[in-house]
Amino acid sequence: MTASIASRKSKSPRGPIVNTLTSGQLPRFVELYTLAAALLVGAGILALVGFNVVGWLVVSAIVYLVVLGVMSSLVENRRKATDRVVRGLVSTAFLLAIIPLVSTLATVIARGIGVINWTFISTSTSNVFDPKTLAVVQTEGALQSIVGTLIITGMAAAMSIPIGILTAIYLVEYSLAGNWMSRTVTTLVDVMTGIPSIVAGLFAFSLFSLLFGPKAFSGFSASVALAVLMIPIVVRSSEEMLKLVSMELREASYALGVSKFLTIWKVVLPTAIAGLVTGVMLAIARVIGETAPIFMAASFTNNFNSNPFSGPMQTLPVMAYTGYKFPTTNIQGSLDSAWGAALLLIILVVILNLIARIVARAFAPKGLR
Repeated sequence: MTASIASRKSKSPRGPIVNTLTSGQLPRFVELYTLAAALLVGAGILALVGFNVVGWLVVSAIVYLVVLGVMSSLVENRRKATDRVVRGLVSTAFLLAIIPLVSTLATVIARGIGVINWTFISTSTSNVFDPKTLAVVQTEGALQSIVGTLIITGMAAAMSIPIGILTAIYLVEYSLAGNWMSRTVTTLVDVMTGIPSIVAGLFAFSLFSLLFGPKAFSGFSASVALAVLMIPIVVRSSEEMLKLVSMELREASYALGVSKFLTIWKVVLPTAIAGLVTGVMLAIARVIGETAPIFMAASFTNNFNSNPFSGPMQTLPVMAYTGYKFPTTNIQGSLDSAWGAALLLIILVVILNLIARIVARAFAPKGLR
């Protein structure tokens, strides 16, 4: 122990023993000070050659990393300098990743917040005769799109979630290593993961056209297309979550004489419920914003239709797309309704995620809540 402590200390030729682990520390908020200085230096450099926001951020990031690395190397040591530079690179990459997200979210909120009101949410798009001007005015509404989104996505989830979770249970709990069946299922899931969404729409459209004739547009057809896209995501996410459940929990259940089915039902699934719900929500978020497969399989309409087995249906993504692609005579009204539909879609996804979190917390084991 004494030798270990002595090895961490070095004796100065002109002074007392110095601890190398605590000496040579940069100030606590040196990163913030360095970042502020780098922003000023970057602004000064860009002012000489022509100011540009993107260029300013890039130059400031380079100055920040170089200065911080040099200061840490001189004051601390090489290991800490490397750590600070790598943390700076990771932070920069994180900021670059969220810039498009924040920009898109801010644009949708700014353009759509003025459109959303109770009338827009509770009514469908319709033509109204104005007796004062003797003109037919089209009023924009999103009720048919909200109902269509919930129905089509709900039916797709009802088809894909049981199939996906049961497939994951088979792969994790029942299949043997190297079994031909498990290899075949895994290969098919991998292939389905890479299927473009428009191919799923073509599949559903072709299938229902062969069964019910041409132009067999329906919400159920669109839900089949979305289910094809959801199944591989649910399988992969559920499989990984089930693998994370400790084998000791299964063995303890088997030691008490519990059957395999009850072990899966009472031990494995409750333990992995939070991860399973997260995977399901990822799959729903993946398909709820799809436009191409729904546009092909369910077409679009401004008329209210709550029957998924008969006639075209419209969803919020399709409403946003058609508002831009096929505007009415009131072009500005169509563009505004498209932005409102986009914002409603974001709000709907947030609400579904909150509900999923509450459900996962309610059904999770007491120790995991």
